[in-house]
Amino acid sequence: MATSHNRKSATSHKPAKVRNLAELFWTEYPGHHHQALSKAIVTPELSGSKFFDHRISCYEPGAFVESHVHKVQEQIYHFLSGEGVLITDGEKHVVHANDVAFIPPGVVHELHCTGTETLVFLVITTPPTDD
Repeated sequence: MATSHNRKSATSHKPAKVRNLAELFWTEYPGHHHQALSKAIVTPELSGSKFFDHRISCYEPGAFVESHVHKVQEQIYHFLSGEGVLITDGEKHVVHANDVAFIPPGVVHELHCTGTETLVFLVITTPPTDD
């Protein structure tokens, strides 16, 4: 028996969201400096996500996010291109394309674009707020 994928299920749920990055504007969030820009892709406000905040970030040479710490949030930084220095609890790590960093709650961290090209990376945070 064939089933239709367009038919709503008996349980109510939110619809899937599909968006193109070109629809979203670059923003320099508080604590980010010198063209450390991000696009919020999946957030509770934009998509209704309960568990994730997903962004793409683009840091020009010299851009950085100042040192900060999250109480309960976990973060993943997935670097796509460029070069920078990620500092976690005072330890410096040079990061490049294809590097992935996991930052648990309580770890003081900051990120600097130290290369000569734009540092592009994905940021996945859970939960979406640090309350």
